[in-house]
Amino acid sequence: MGDPGLWMDREKPQDMARDLPDLSHLVVEGREISLRVTPKAARDRIEMGEGGTVRVHVTAIPDKGAANAAVLKLLAKAMGVPKSRLEIVRGATSRDKVVRVG
Repeated sequence: MGDPGLWMDREKPQDMARDLPDLSHLVVEGREISLRVTPKAARDRIEMGEGGTVRVHVTAIPDKGAANAAVLKLLAKAMGVPKSRLEIVRGATSRDKVVRVG
């Protein structure tokens, strides 16, 4: 098996959710949110950028929609909504995206 102290040097998966900002104020039906996405990042995280843009960093690679799926999952967790309520309406193949809350 593994060393029980293995998690001492890195974050536990359940602790990563605590690092996410509370974006519940963005949950408004029909709202469109501008995102700047960085795929292949060192770790998954969300930052508030200048001008209200949300910066999303995901470890997933931009291949076959993996990064987009990771972005929606992380954003949904920070907003406290199911990922099925979020939809990429512009920028599916771009780093600059627009997501609509459904």
